Amino acid sequence: MYAVFRSGGKQYRAAKGDVVRLEKIEADEGATIEFDEVLLVGDGGDVKVGSPLVSGGSVSGKVVRQGKSRKVSVVKFKRRQNYLRQGSHRQFFTEVEITGISGGGSTKTAPKDESGDAAAPSKPAAKKKVAKKAAKKTAKKAAAKKTASKKTAKKAASKKKAAKKAPSKD
Repeated sequence: MYAVFRSGGKQYRAAKGDVVRLEKIEADEGATIEFDEVLLVGDGGDVKVGSPLVSGGSVSGKVVRQGKSRKVSVVKFKRRQNYLRQGSHRQFFTEVEITGISGGGSTKTAPKDESGDAAAPSKPAAKKKVAKKAAKKTAKKAAAKKTASKKTAKKAASKKKAAKKAPSKD
């Protein structure tokens, strides 16, 4: 089972037992954290997608460690302007081990019509569009073949005429 959740303005995909490096969260090492902004929960072929969030979905985890990432150099430079500013930055992070994922209760599905197919009216319209595009492509190909065959026929005829007009050198 896996989930996509949001934390610190970013989205993360995680499964149970994964260690995820997130933006800094104010929590002590060993503390448990609950993420309620779950966007998607998947279990094999069964996928629940929220709009925008999965109702009742949550991801729980344990803080493994707090730290700083490697140093990144920051350079601002404008040529011929005597302008150079150099600096560096280390981003804070929190490593969280995912301990559990709950998918919530109900999933939102498309409304069913009388025939029992979900969202059946939209399917034929999509097929019609695809059929129209295919018909246009085949018509273009056929037109291109006709013009190509006319051109080759004209070239062959002009070569024959030129061969007849040219005097033979014996």
